[in-house]
Amino acid sequence: MLSSTIVAARINTVYGLFVKRYLLRLAGRTTPVTAMIGQSKISAFFAPKAVQKRSLSDCQAESADDHDKKAMIEKKKQEAIQKLQAKQIANAPEHMGLSWKKALAAEFSKPYFIKLQELVERERNSHTIYPPRHQVYSWSLCCDIREVKVVILGQDPYHGPRQAHGLCFSVQKGVHPPPSLENMFKELSKEYEDFQHPGHGYLNGWAKQGVLLLNAVLTVKASNANSHKDKGWETFTDAVITWLSKNLHGVVFLLWGSYAQKKGAIIDKKKHHILKAVHPSPLSAHRGYFGCNHFYKANELLKKEGKKPIDWKHLPLDE
Repeated sequence: MLSSTIVAARINTVYGLFVKRYLLRLAGRTTPVTAMIGQSKISAFFAPKAVQKRSLSDCQAESADDHDKKAMIEKKKQEAIQKLQAKQIANAPEHMGLSWKKALAAEFSKPYFIKLQELVERERNSHTIYPPRHQVYSWSLCCDIREVKVVILGQDPYHGPRQAHGLCFSVQKGVHPPPSLENMFKELSKEYEDFQHPGHGYLNGWAKQGVLLLNAVLTVKASNANSHKDKGWETFTDAVITWLSKNLHGVVFLLWGSYAQKKGAIIDKKKHHILKAVHPSPLSAHRGYFGCNHFYKANELLKKEGKKPIDWKHLPLDE
């Protein structure tokens, strides 16, 4: 149904064409009105314009595009909210995962932690400190704190160039695996026939699956092992372990060596699983690390807890 406004406008147009025809006739020329209008029938001029039909696939494609756009907008919104929430946690380290910041917020305002941060910053001004500032807490960026399934405790970050990046036993891309990590790979190849040496020592693929690779001390001076021992890091990492022990259930803790086993004394053994062995260092691996079957046993325990086992073979360089 055409509106009265549209009909009036079209009548005015036709009227104008008739006037033009009359003037042309006076000038000795005749032009059919229908030719001026460009249609075979005047009634067709008033017919509603045809609506172009769209296929179902076109509509579905547009709907999918709209859904993707909405999902992207929602994702950006959530990221912005998380960044704002992270900034609102007093004294929280900049490069730490939000869920970990929330869980450990009480530590950041304690005198020991404030002094520790000041010490590390002073050290960075006059010495080379590993790992780089943005990688000190990289273990907290790989998974949500409540998604931790396995914990491997280390002691001190590697103190050589381009090694430490925040995950214990792991090294940066392009760096040959250190001896202890090589022994871990040897043990894995004995436990799983299809395990193959990845050709690198970058363990981010484990961390993304919920394996917390946590050193007791999180920074070190270049070429100076244990240089940040007893400065406050041990208190902080104890707080991390305590939170996991109290708030989660069925986590598998792999405690290799006397240092890790002593630190693990705070774990609630009634709620979690603890596997102990000597350290994978070449100095001790032959005294019980080889043959411990900890990677296999950890997965069996996870299955019993109804959790997805760790794919120890999954060690890509692009994660």
